[in-house]
Amino acid sequence: MSDPVVARIQANPKYLELKRKRNAFGWLLSALMLLVYYGYISLIAFNKPFLAQPLGSGVTSLGIPLGLGVIVFTIAITGIYVSRANKEFDALTAQILKEDAK
Repeated sequence: MSDPVVARIQANPKYLELKRKRNAFGWLLSALMLLVYYGYISLIAFNKPFLAQPLGSGVTSLGIPLGLGVIVFTIAITGIYVSRANKEFDALTAQILKEDAK
């Protein structure tokens, strides 16, 4: 059973543009996240003395702010994706639906 509305939307060039842009952006952000996360894990595995360096005269090591940085980076790229989705991707989706309604 094939829905003609779905077929029309999938054939729309703007839908193909939306799909291409959204997938490319998602893969880019995923690659960045994997790079940051596995970079941090690699530091833990292979360069413990670097992460164990104390910050100032306290007991906090360099690994703590770097770990928090990974968390902040995750929140930041999520915000970047949501912002772009709300501006660009939602606008393209609205145009596609408007064209299909005609």
